[in-house]
Amino acid sequence: MEVKQTKVVAEIGCNHKGDISIAKEMIKVASLAGAYAVKFQKRNNRELLGDGYDNPHPNPINSYGETYGEHREFLEFSLDEHRELKSVCEDHNLIYSTSVWDITSAQEIASIQPEFIKIPSASNLHFEMLKYLCQNFSGQIQLSFGMTTKEEEEKIIGLFESYSRANDLLIYSCTSGYPVPFEDICLMEIVRLKEDYGNRVGGVGFSGHHLGIAADVAAMALGAEWIERHFTLDRTWKGTDHAASLEPDGLRRLCRDIKNVGRALTYKSQDILPIEKVQRDKLKWTK
Repeated sequence: MEVKQTKVVAEIGCNHKGDISIAKEMIKVASLAGAYAVKFQKRNNRELLGDGYDNPHPNPINSYGETYGEHREFLEFSLDEHRELKSVCEDHNLIYSTSVWDITSAQEIASIQPEFIKIPSASNLHFEMLKYLCQNFSGQIQLSFGMTTKEEEEKIIGLFESYSRANDLLIYSCTSGYPVPFEDICLMEIVRLKEDYGNRVGGVGFSGHHLGIAADVAAMALGAEWIERHFTLDRTWKGTDHAASLEPDGLRRLCRDIKNVGRALTYKSQDILPIEKVQRDKLKWTK
């Protein structure tokens, strides 16, 4: 039986520190590590933050500006820079994607036609944005269910069904925290999502913000078709996401283990495998 290979998304997010040269280096490293895709983030900060644009950063030690708005602008790439990053991904045989947090960003990123666009947990109830993407973006739409009630899940999936786009929707089991302790990862949510929505959406994945890679391998064994993990070049860098991110060797080991365990998740093709026959002839007691 052929098993579909689980895909690993290395989420660069804003871990590039606003430096496009670092972003390009991270693309190269993710490709060498064996990732299937990398993912960035796009925000229109005035639209998204509103009056909060001029507020101080809640954790000043991680801020790149005097206000939260200045901090977010420092980390933001322009649409032309996203086009450039998409081209670099293509040069390294990686899929480019971006999380969009607001309708302006959704419009901009849809215009460069990535293979998929991601909706983060924080924006999964932005129904105006979801409707826009259903009507104007033909690629896959991935969406995280962090900090989302079951009633809200149903409303989200119902919206995609109303636009006949549910088959293009991939939903992620996710706990929103940085980092998430193991007891809050709740891997069995993958099973619940597959049971509740597996016949209604295009797939189910796992988006993790935990430490290590053991939970990701278990997530794959439970049926996650995509694994998304934050990725950084250095977990000690300034920023809120680095602590819950994998460094290059961690990403490499994750991609290796997902591939190898995926190959192992099969049934025996026959009662006695060829590799067993020699041992059977030598060791097996028979009358």
